[in-house]
Amino acid sequence: MLGVDSGGTKTVAWLASQDAALEAPPLGEGIAGPGNPRAVGFSAAQSEILRAVQLAFAAVGQPARPVAAACLALAGAGRPAEQDVMLRWAASVRLAERVMVTDDAEPVLAAGVREGWGVALLCGTGSLAWGRNVRGEMARVGGWGYLLGDEGSGYQLACQGLRAALRAADGRSEPTSLSALLLNELGAASPEQLVERVYGGPMTRRELAALARVVLAAAEHDGAARQIVEEGAAAVAEMVAALVRRLALVPGDYPLAMAGGLLIHHGGYRELVLNELARRQVPPGTIALVHQPVRGAVALARELARGSLRWTSAAKASSPDLA
Repeated sequence: MLGVDSGGTKTVAWLASQDAALEAPPLGEGIAGPGNPRAVGFSAAQSEILRAVQLAFAAVGQPARPVAAACLALAGAGRPAEQDVMLRWAASVRLAERVMVTDDAEPVLAAGVREGWGVALLCGTGSLAWGRNVRGEMARVGGWGYLLGDEGSGYQLACQGLRAALRAADGRSEPTSLSALLLNELGAASPEQLVERVYGGPMTRRELAALARVVLAAAEHDGAARQIVEEGAAAVAEMVAALVRRLALVPGDYPLAMAGGLLIHHGGYRELVLNELARRQVPPGTIALVHQPVRGAVALARELARGSLRWTSAAKASSPDLA
């Protein structure tokens, strides 16, 4: 079995046996660069996915070869158009006998919720809420990308922090410690040099999103940073609340699986999101932190091989049929 989790930061591929438990470690692991086809382009995403797969095989001392089933869980591939492109590519490189392509949310639910229904919330470089109810109905909220959405994500928090620093430099707002902190983080001597650091490269979305940790740390003592972080957490919670309403989930009863760097590695931000859910009267019944979403991709690949997938938003096919 082959599971791939690919987002705006990195691509992780796991090789696993058909009969291993969900919690079992992989036979081999490969890690490569970002593989969101809408962010880096299809060609670059495909190259990173293939490199991660090859590294996973190399970890067990074998050359890459087709496996029985593969699940490609890709940020930026939640719609049929992207999924079809990736399916045809997977067939062309003979990745597996059976392949499914889904977005990066469904495996989070598969890894964190054994019941098969509930809400998956991702918040890292980008943000997205995806869910399924007991009837198998599915919906997603957010996930519109960094230009149109990604509310409360690392990218948005970082951009808001930079804007706050520059407004303060202009005298359009009260002074904020974000100014000195971000100047120091980017090795800039003045606000004008922030422009050079951000646009001169230019900085990638991943590099910009990494600055969110500066904003989160500053929120403990800085009013401007605190407002940015609180508004971000409220926006993330509103995605879940909208999903709960759309799927007619019962507040206080539905399972919530959380993934992404902001939710996993920043407990304070996670608590703000949960507090906002409670304030909106849509708290989850149970909470699971999914540190390795690729584990869910492996689980879906196993179900695909067995023909036991009950519900899925993924596009799937046998590779020979697509060649």
